[in-house]
Amino acid sequence: MGSQSRREGHRRHDGVVTLAGFVKSYSDKYEAEQAAKRVAGVVAVANDLEVRLPNIDERPDPDIARDAVAALQLALPLTWDKIKVTVKNGWVTLEGEVDWNYRRTTAETAVRPIKGVKGVTNSIVVKPSAEPSEIKQKIMEAFKRNAEVDANRITVETHGNEVVLKGTVRSWIEREEAERVAWSAPGVIKVEDRIVVSP
Repeated sequence: MGSQSRREGHRRHDGVVTLAGFVKSYSDKYEAEQAAKRVAGVVAVANDLEVRLPNIDERPDPDIARDAVAALQLALPLTWDKIKVTVKNGWVTLEGEVDWNYRRTTAETAVRPIKGVKGVTNSIVVKPSAEPSEIKQKIMEAFKRNAEVDANRITVETHGNEVVLKGTVRSWIEREEAERVAWSAPGVIKVEDRIVVSP
């Protein structure tokens, strides 16, 4: 990280990494945090990086808001109008209700790289659109269709619209794919992955 053209540093203590300094965009701040999370042994990240936009990237809030709406329209053409955008001093807040978690994350991903954005607060709520029994059934059906997941080795429990995955899989990739499949079911608001990897 230190070799890049932005001033940032990191300190590591007992698996907790603190990122400090400044970066030139919110995307840089986000990417630095994601990179730190991928380092072996890191259990938590304190992201104290400050976004300092170059003068050429400073933009009025109404311009950022217009671009954010346009980005949402492009990324979520069928549901963009369920999301409200507020911009204050370059900080974008997303609010509203969606029926799938991927739409919540897609909305944030869409506005993150917009020129002039200093930060994003994602307050979009996933509103359940399915009964717990339907959620469990859809997840199990998706497991059976997925070549990377052995449906016979995973159990699915639902508590309201929250899902708990249990069982044993052969690899981390299979575990991650099982969690991704569970999140893709409509109405899921939380996935607790208790699957054990045992080759």
